[in-house]
Amino acid sequence: MQFQGFSCKKPVMTLPDAHALIEWVRSHQTLLEWAGLASLFMFVGSLVAVPTLIVALPPHYLTDRTDANPLRGTLWHWPVLVVKNLLGAVLIVAGIAMLVLPGQGVLTICIGLVIVNFPGKKAIIRRILGNPRVLRTVNRIRLQSGRPPLEQPEPKQSIPL
Repeated sequence: MQFQGFSCKKPVMTLPDAHALIEWVRSHQTLLEWAGLASLFMFVGSLVAVPTLIVALPPHYLTDRTDANPLRGTLWHWPVLVVKNLLGAVLIVAGIAMLVLPGQGVLTICIGLVIVNFPGKKAIIRRILGNPRVLRTVNRIRLQSGRPPLEQPEPKQSIPL
């Protein structure tokens, strides 16, 4: 029996293919161990870091239009900016990986976006947190820590024609 190029007679993996896969796993055992440890580290790290950073956000983070940076104009401005953006980039990449690996992928991406600096960042964060399920999860974490929920920005008004 065949369905558009698929045959029930042909096995998914032949015996030589299975042996080649087993040999590849054996020859790359160290790489797979490190990948497993990295995945475990990201999972545990996200369970600690994401709620901590969500709780640290001020309630007016989404509605505040100012960009207050107390280090601007000081010696520490550029080193802190570089470290902050590197950390944010790592969290974004880890969050994308956690979409298919164990972990809090969407929340980790949000926290990474909050940390990095780029034009249009708040619009992206507002769009992600505009999803009721994501915002409900963020506010539940904040309420469990005794923090008020994030203030929701006003939806953009459509301009009548």
